[in-house]
Amino acid sequence: MKQVSVGICGLGTVGSGTLKVLTRNAAIIAGRSGCNIQITRIASRTFRSDVDLGGVPFSTDVYDVVSDPAIDIVVEVIGGYDAAKELVLTAIKNGKHVVTANKALIAEHGTEIFAAAEKAGVIVAYEAGVAGGIPVIKAIREGLAGNRIDWIAGIINGTGNYILTEMRAGREFADVLVEAQALGYAEADPTFDVEGIDAAHKLTILASAGFGVPLQFSKAYTEGISKITPYDIAHAEQLGYRIKHLGIARRREDGIELRVHPTLVPQNHLIARVDGVLNAILVDGDAVGQTMYYGPGAGDEATGSAVAADIIDVARIIASGSSLRVPFLGFATKAMEDLPVLGMDDVQSAYYLRITAFDRPGVLAEIAAILSDSGINIESIMQKEFEVKDGRIPVIILTHTVQERQMNGAITALENLPDIDGQVVRIRAENFH
Repeated sequence: MKQVSVGICGLGTVGSGTLKVLTRNAAIIAGRSGCNIQITRIASRTFRSDVDLGGVPFSTDVYDVVSDPAIDIVVEVIGGYDAAKELVLTAIKNGKHVVTANKALIAEHGTEIFAAAEKAGVIVAYEAGVAGGIPVIKAIREGLAGNRIDWIAGIINGTGNYILTEMRAGREFADVLVEAQALGYAEADPTFDVEGIDAAHKLTILASAGFGVPLQFSKAYTEGISKITPYDIAHAEQLGYRIKHLGIARRREDGIELRVHPTLVPQNHLIARVDGVLNAILVDGDAVGQTMYYGPGAGDEATGSAVAADIIDVARIIASGSSLRVPFLGFATKAMEDLPVLGMDDVQSAYYLRITAFDRPGVLAEIAAILSDSGINIESIMQKEFEVKDGRIPVIILTHTVQERQMNGAITALENLPDIDGQVVRIRAENFH
């Protein structure tokens, strides 16, 4: 049985999880890959005495791995941008195949990395970077390869999903965030998670794999959850919706939508019932219809499972001596379409609006008139007399689908009314028909 040598760069959560999976399931992996996958080097900036290396040589210099001529596959799990990019490009230059769990690296530098890999005749695999243990990239590139993918939407950040889940009990965002940090679900600096940047990295990759368009992270719209209140969550529930922090990519004739933001989802939809730190991705294909991929989007062995699967795929190719592989983003380079990413003004959505109005006669009529003049139809309106405080009352409105450009104009007009206090809160709503 042919031996394939693997070197792991990084021994944090994902690196240690990958080591556990490859070691514990070595016999199963050998049977599935048709070769003996051997971890021959591990490198990390710091040594972890709590991780059993199983006698594998360890170094604090990750370049010891990429420069070792015996290594066939380099596993990059050090994270970050610049250092990871240089490490991966060096590995490719040295003729190594690369498996990475680094979504930021692929979303922001994937075009350069894939071009270098194609020139060198090596593979770069990145399943673990998108949704942890959920094999959604493989499903899109291979299982749904015969479909035209029309849209992709999902909960692709477990931290944000955990916070919104806990806030349904009436807890404030700041309190739940502190708890999420204590539990290890959120980083000390949670910006990437709660402001949608992490989800936008993943969505960028999903959109490229699904639609055959270039990676365009810099054009993705991101909006976080830090301004969501228990009040809005409770009133969305009363209207039959649940607020989820979603990444949404939609293919249109004139371009693609690429956006991350809080979203009202009907309570009876499967994705509305995904709670805690779990992830779920919906993919809509013209032949298959809607499919959903659900499971842990992070964690040591869950992500290690996806890394191991990529290693097995690469090892199979090495063992067979074949040069055949699935295109990096699921489409041959010449077949990719240069569709533009549309601005949010061109997006269509239904809307939840919370308007703080002075409790005076005729205010509702003024609000309704502005929405009507803007071509916006109201689906439902909610105003409760017992919520009057300091002469002000919240008015909750759910609209029909409308172009965001129209909604922006209406919100500006509403905020200029003398009977409206402060800014209008707006949350987009999706039905996923």
